[in-house]
Amino acid sequence: MSASLIPANPADLMVIRNVTPNVVTFSVPFARFGRIQIGGRGTLVRLTSGNLAVFSPVALTEETKAKVAELGGNVAYIVALDFEHHIFISEWAKQWPEAKIIGPEGLPEKRAKQTKDPKINDDKFAVVFTKDGKRDIRISEEFDADFDYEYVDGHANKEIVFNYRPDKVLIEADLMFNLPATEQYSKVPESERPSGFLNKLFHSVQNTSGEATWSKRFNWHLAKDRNSMSDSLKVIDQWDFTTLIPCHGDVLEGNGKEIFRKIFQWHLQGKM
Repeated sequence: MSASLIPANPADLMVIRNVTPNVVTFSVPFARFGRIQIGGRGTLVRLTSGNLAVFSPVALTEETKAKVAELGGNVAYIVALDFEHHIFISEWAKQWPEAKIIGPEGLPEKRAKQTKDPKINDDKFAVVFTKDGKRDIRISEEFDADFDYEYVDGHANKEIVFNYRPDKVLIEADLMFNLPATEQYSKVPESERPSGFLNKLFHSVQNTSGEATWSKRFNWHLAKDRNSMSDSLKVIDQWDFTTLIPCHGDVLEGNGKEIFRKIFQWHLQGKM
């Protein structure tokens, strides 16, 4: 059940921040398997047209609604960045029923089976990314005018990665982490912040500092289809971005492309 993974009081713990005038992050505590504290993050983007797109939406609190209103108020796109980041889609779809829901193949069917979770409805997806013909898929004229996107079907979680070209911001879910999740736990009492062996171990594996050898190994060895993933990463590497917003861990501002290339060096250049 989703309730075991997310805080009961998200409004009290959420950090809402403008990364750029058009890009807002909603950072919250999140524990994978209810134990490994990696943080969670939703991202709201104002398109050039004025419509809004939300990626990996988090809880729709009054503060979240206020920020949406501040940016224009009309959420036209609700995006599940991968097979796992979809819990709050229904909340947002209920508030903005005309919004196009976007996600990877298999996710609509997965959600349709989760009938016992009160947070998840059998919502209709407008765009579903599939491995076959993935680069022929289009979302809309206004959306495509602002975004690059790539379906990384070689990733175990079926990642869809987006680049908001006007502000050079890459948005991703589980493609890479940047732990520890300092911002996401900044409103949590000190005694409840990430600690213990499991957290320390996972944070060391998903850290981008220094040589980041363990993070390189993690992403290299856990690829579902390494050749396909490497192909997708080479596509993403051609995009122009400086900021990288992960769902797990701190936002990389200014050096996002540099860190991306470091973490995926083996995929981009071939493992030495």
